[in-house]
Amino acid sequence: MESSVLAFATDLLDEGADTFFGNLTDRAGVGGVTLASVYHEARDVFPHNPRRVVRYLEPGAAYFRPDPAAWQGRRLAPLPSTAIGDRDPFAEAAEEARRRGLKLHAWTVFCHNDRLGFAHPDCSPANAFGDRHLTELCPANPEVREYALTLVAELARYGVDAIRAESLHFHGLRHGYHHERYFEELGPTAEALLGVCFCPHCRAAATGTGVPAEEVAEAVRTELRRRLADESAAEPADLSALADGAFAAYVDASAATVTSLAAELSEQARRHGMRVSFMDDGGPGTGWLSGIDLPALARTADQIETLGYAKTPEAVREKIAAFALHGVRPQSMAVILRPMSSDCDGPENLAAKITTLRELGVPEVEFYHYGLMRLSSLDRIGAALSG
Repeated sequence: MESSVLAFATDLLDEGADTFFGNLTDRAGVGGVTLASVYHEARDVFPHNPRRVVRYLEPGAAYFRPDPAAWQGRRLAPLPSTAIGDRDPFAEAAEEARRRGLKLHAWTVFCHNDRLGFAHPDCSPANAFGDRHLTELCPANPEVREYALTLVAELARYGVDAIRAESLHFHGLRHGYHHERYFEELGPTAEALLGVCFCPHCRAAATGTGVPAEEVAEAVRTELRRRLADESAAEPADLSALADGAFAAYVDASAATVTSLAAELSEQARRHGMRVSFMDDGGPGTGWLSGIDLPALARTADQIETLGYAKTPEAVREKIAAFALHGVRPQSMAVILRPMSSDCDGPENLAAKITTLRELGVPEVEFYHYGLMRLSSLDRIGAALSG
């Protein structure tokens, strides 16, 4: 079973290569590192960082040095984080990984990018009223798709083994934003409808499949206005019947958009000798409105990666079984486990989960997250893997 730990480039820069990679090999005993190449805004606590305990991550920052020629004339281009200065953490990580016989994976957040969304609102999703969701990029937008493809080609320069593709899909209304507020109870249906993209590119994609996109948008607006005005209208509803069934077809068109983008990225990666892991953090049955068609994506991407966050090995087994029911074989999956006390009460618990994954045929396990865990949790990984 292959293994790696997810990490930030700032973990490498703050600790130095010897300490960082030494902890990965000597304490955790893993065979690779999954380094964030483009990441979203965050504020995190780092228990063992020698330079800082709390760090703010910049919105949509890149942690490699983009090639200016690859992005010439592009509106959407990665902006290196100020935290890396004039260094290239990916080049440093690639050199050290090769020297130590480790695999390097690029953990890349594609469509959740506050910086690019605010700078270029026309590239963000739009709800049925035309309001742009500026923390995101729309997968149907041609500029966004070209941005994603170029990112993959750029990361190939570093000898990356796999692209861990996070956020390569649409997002719901509550994807998270600083001081995000809902003072009235909207209910799950209204929130779901407010998260569906009706930008010109999504409407054109749906129309191209025979869906009456304008009629669907009007039906969604009418339903939303009713629910926003009436406090008693917060109950869930069967959205598949909305607009005489055309809403479901519209969402299916959105899923085809995501699947085609994943296919293009996978082809791009394979041309450069890399794999693509599509990261699905919600699990089966939760991604319909995000455009996540698991059976289609399993046929397109090299791997489906999911979160195995759970207290017990039995709960991890149930998560993987749910994917199998949706056409995703365990043999084509990677699973992320948390060795921290929130999920594990000791190395035996973590070892039992790893054993469960091996029994199911899952070939790859990752651990979240190097900088956010105590050093004792890295030791727990090493004990569990060796056991």
